Amino acid sequence: MNELRVTDQKEFARRRKQLMRMMGKGALAILPAATIKFRNRDAEYPYRQDSDFYYLTGFAEADSVAVLAPGREHGEYILFSQERDRTIETWTGRRAGQDGAIEYFGADDAFPINDIDDVLPGLLEQCDRVYYTMGCDPDFDGRVLGWVNHIRQHARGGARTPGEFIALEHHLHDMRLYKSRAEIKCMERAAEVSVAAHKRAMRVCKPGMREYELEAEYLHEFRCNEMQPAYTTIVGGGGNACVLHYTANSAKLRDDDLVLIDAGGECDHYAADITRTFPVNGRFSAAQREVYEIVLAAQMAAIDQVRPGNCWNDPHRAAVRVLTEGMVELGLLKGAVDALIEDESYRRFYMHRTGHWLGMDVHDVGDYKVGGAWRQLEPGMVLTVEPGLYIPAKSKGVRKRYWDIGIRIEDDVLVTKDGCKVLTDGAPKTVADIEAWMAG
Repeated sequence: MNELRVTDQKEFARRRKQLMRMMGKGALAILPAATIKFRNRDAEYPYRQDSDFYYLTGFAEADSVAVLAPGREHGEYILFSQERDRTIETWTGRRAGQDGAIEYFGADDAFPINDIDDVLPGLLEQCDRVYYTMGCDPDFDGRVLGWVNHIRQHARGGARTPGEFIALEHHLHDMRLYKSRAEIKCMERAAEVSVAAHKRAMRVCKPGMREYELEAEYLHEFRCNEMQPAYTTIVGGGGNACVLHYTANSAKLRDDDLVLIDAGGECDHYAADITRTFPVNGRFSAAQREVYEIVLAAQMAAIDQVRPGNCWNDPHRAAVRVLTEGMVELGLLKGAVDALIEDESYRRFYMHRTGHWLGMDVHDVGDYKVGGAWRQLEPGMVLTVEPGLYIPAKSKGVRKRYWDIGIRIEDDVLVTKDGCKVLTDGAPKTVADIEAWMAG
């Protein structure tokens, strides 16, 4: 870590206590930190801590392992981390060390990471149930199994292996689905800066620019606010907007095209996720406006369905109906609206869902169905609402005036006690507001 950063440890302690109550005594949870990834040879990608690990610890260092042991006499929260080393820290930045893990990050007990093979098997031997997420880090999976096998080899001497392995994410990811006040505050800040970035890009956009020049405006805004992109920015001009995960961002922006930008910043590991589509030259053509108004109406209908008691699929159903009606009106589809929805004909021009959970991960954790039924929306959940229409050039049976129009409008929406709050509504999205803002 390049800087020792400490946020409110009461928040992380509250989360650990909540998880340990669900685990019960006799259990042990093991969470490894994210590993360092190399871009090429000696160059590392910027380090980003594993979301589950950070959610419970607030600790941003690699080569760390957190262990929760409810009821342990010598402390329930154990953190294994790198030792202080003045020589290495000269190159890579200050570490917390074991004293810092206790003083600044709330650990009850702390050990050097190199001691984990000596310490952790003894903790495993004392527990009945192990909570651990398999499959995310195969190398660490192997180490966990190795510790268990080591204990098993000493069974004749009285050693006892845990009787049950339980997927940690079942409890932890359900916790992460409900955002606390502190988390909402982080997400509001991420939204605020991301809105400013979208407004900045709209204001400077002009024909002849390259897509990556607009991408640079976002990076500038994020970094000036001590943030980084929450995901790879999408800047798709013209027909590139019809490629959902277009990230080349290299084409020239043409005078009569729209540009779709999907970009959001990350504040203390919490993401914003906004998409806006606007005309490169600042004025919508008649055809662009026709399609845009349909997508905007679909988004408003979907947002109206975000409230407690409604189910996860209600916003999507509302958006699909408005989009399908609009596609029939424009001649993109032919037939009865109900039949086109039933046989999913709309997927020709709208092929994705209307949203996803949002939080520490852009596509955040949490089940969308519970017991086979769509999950009910509850206060504290945050989701995106992002309908779109994508009409590639030479689409059979589609008038040329609609070719290469790709539009998506995406906002971040918090479910509240009485309805919902759009966290990103500061980014212009009506035709009039976009044109007025771009005219400056």
